[in-house]
Amino acid sequence: MATSFQNTEAAEELGIRALGYIAAEPELLNRFLALTGIEAAAIRQAALQPGFLAGVLHFIAAHEPTLMAFSQVERIPPEEILKAMRALPLGSDDYEQST
Repeated sequence: MATSFQNTEAAEELGIRALGYIAAEPELLNRFLALTGIEAAAIRQAALQPGFLAGVLHFIAAHEPTLMAFSQVERIPPEEILKAMRALPLGSDDYEQST
């Protein structure tokens, strides 16, 4: 797949596919729900919030085995998933440093 995930639309599409990937794997879904505090019935509503899809991709990227498996399913390099995350609202992986 030769898609550039530096634009928001392509990044959103990948985020939606990532959410589908998580939903199809009961163990991942349970971990996602536990870490985010979102109830399964509230996912659709949560998905409307800015930053949700970036959070989904961050969840994928934060666990290397999950990142590698999703990367293989999507046939894209893992670093493209990170590019997609950064292209989404609130998807920056920059952290403020305390002074």
